[in-house]
Amino acid sequence: MKKLVLILFLLALAPAALRAQSHEYSPLQEKTVNYKNWTLNDLAGNKPVDLRSLMQGKKLVMVLYFAPWCPNWRNEAPVAAGLYERYKAQGFEIVGVSEYGSRDDVKAYFGPTGAPYPVVSESESREDREKTPHYAYRQLTGDTRRWGSPWNIFLEPSKCNSKGDVLMEKAWVVNGELIEADADKFIHDRLAANAVITPCKQ
Repeated sequence: MKKLVLILFLLALAPAALRAQSHEYSPLQEKTVNYKNWTLNDLAGNKPVDLRSLMQGKKLVMVLYFAPWCPNWRNEAPVAAGLYERYKAQGFEIVGVSEYGSRDDVKAYFGPTGAPYPVVSESESREDREKTPHYAYRQLTGDTRRWGSPWNIFLEPSKCNSKGDVLMEKAWVVNGELIEADADKFIHDRLAANAVITPCKQ
């Protein structure tokens, strides 16, 4: 009888354990996004950061949107950090954009050493979900997840518009977690293709 109770208890726990380990991997896809430049505050909340300025001197920029409380973001975070470490010396940049959670939660996640790449905050409340540019971009690219964390978009400074709000009409996006091998190959190939750093096109 005790064995039966134990088995039933373990079976009841299994779905929760599976959910805790679940991933939301998604492939890289080129989409029409009309992605716009932005100016957002850093995690201290007092320093405006402009995306165009972060792109200067870079060959490839990945803007990584995440909610600090999201388990799928926590799955992707070490992958993104590893890719950044591998390719940052070759002109690769990651810019994190925090959504739907407090700046304090983001700082707590990264710890006393801070994030390995620049991080800004777009929203701090879950009530803002349908009001953010992040949400609108996800709708354009067919992302049907409720929170869309993580969501990744790759920008090539050599192909972006130097004037106007829209940086790139089309861009490569990942509506979910990065597939590490695919992202690694994509970054490697794009950095090679953009061997010479050029400013945004006129």
